[in-house]
Amino acid sequence: MENPTVTLDKIVALCKRKGFIYQSASIYGGLNGVYDFAHLGTLLKKNIRAEWLKSINATFDDILEFEGGLLGPHAEWEASGHVENFSDPMVDCLNCKHRFRADEIDLSKPCANCGQTKWTDIRQFNLMFKTQIGAISNDDPGFQPSLTAMADTVAQGGVYPEKNRGAGHGKANIAYLRPETAQPIFVNFKNFISTYRVKIPFGVAQMGKSFRNEITPKQFLFRTREFEQMEIEWFCKEETALKDFDTWCESRKKFYSNIGLNMQKIRFREQTPDERAHYSIRCTDVEYEFPFGFKEIEGIAYRGNYDLTQHSKFSGKDLTVFDEETRKTYTPHVVECSVGTDRLLLTLLFDAYHEDIQAVPAEAFGEGREQETRIVLKLHPKIAPIKAAFFPLVKKLSVPMLAIYKNIKKLGYEVDFDESASIGKRYRRQDEIGTPLCFTYDFDSENDNCVTVRDRDTTIQQRISIDIIEDYIKKTLTKG
Repeated sequence: MENPTVTLDKIVALCKRKGFIYQSASIYGGLNGVYDFAHLGTLLKKNIRAEWLKSINATFDDILEFEGGLLGPHAEWEASGHVENFSDPMVDCLNCKHRFRADEIDLSKPCANCGQTKWTDIRQFNLMFKTQIGAISNDDPGFQPSLTAMADTVAQGGVYPEKNRGAGHGKANIAYLRPETAQPIFVNFKNFISTYRVKIPFGVAQMGKSFRNEITPKQFLFRTREFEQMEIEWFCKEETALKDFDTWCESRKKFYSNIGLNMQKIRFREQTPDERAHYSIRCTDVEYEFPFGFKEIEGIAYRGNYDLTQHSKFSGKDLTVFDEETRKTYTPHVVECSVGTDRLLLTLLFDAYHEDIQAVPAEAFGEGREQETRIVLKLHPKIAPIKAAFFPLVKKLSVPMLAIYKNIKKLGYEVDFDESASIGKRYRRQDEIGTPLCFTYDFDSENDNCVTVRDRDTTIQQRISIDIIEDYIKKTLTKG
């Protein structure tokens, strides 16, 4: 169903107004492409992560959880191909010095910033954030190549790469903030097998930060310099990889449906051969129809055995496994599902945002107002940051309702208590942040031991016993 009222500007305004997301370092003018997640945004991300992990564990057995380091050595990213290939084409306007991605503009036309047609040549810009480990730089004349890494490698039966010996080993103190979460998983592949005694097939799931020095961050959370990924690397045999790839595609469809996204706006698009990375055998993009067009929110890729082969080659470590049936060693193949947590959060906000024009009862908002726009986030209840809100009809009834609220909160639910302003205004506050249920304690509650519960999406109200509030919330969270 179309939702013509939603725009990027409205989503950005809502996030700041209601405390989902703030511009990072805003009092210093802001840091472009970096955002802080406030209370509601943090709760929403937590719920997204929980549902993602449930869906991963429901797809296959033997899923390990992992949290890799944010910094990786030069050798790791050289092996993965990022040092050489992880770049975007960049061009500058010679007049105003504004910088653009060359594949996103027409260089035959004037600069959109100043109107002049004076472009530099196109050059490749590596997107990784580079840093230095320790206090001595590579070009310091006092720098001596460390033999520790070489000795450790040889002691463990490996062969230290020739290109890392001598002066070339000066790169040992160069590190990068990881541009993706996958590589630490590949690097630790043999550790998983030896520590947990898992056998092929098995998966490693990771949720964490990645960093890319984007030339032009844009569209709020859609393209940023610091972002979170949720990723599963599924290690399998070559002969089952394509079947497993299809299984993961079906699993991802179910995930998006289960968290309440409008599946009419979701498409699974198989990449063409010229779009795929050179090592990918198959790759499907999960795309959502934003107001600015279909854009990717997840990639599902059959990566072959490229990653383990590369890290084995560059590190000198054996990353093969022994097949007890065939009595042969082989390098496992990998199917990867990688979704941007922040980008998915943005998708959910776009999908849930609605504006309803409603008649306004005079007793709710006062005389002189006949209608108002009700902004409501129709988030699935299990994704919504706040599950229920508790209101006393008037402040003199706050004590008994506060006791009910605290009892529900102690059970582990994210809930809210609000006693200020009219009931109508309190409803609107909760509608705007996606709270599925509002419970109101009124003057009859003392006698009938009941409260009025209101549904966010339908605005229908009904009377229920105080004793079944928790069961009512549980039922709402599991619907659909």
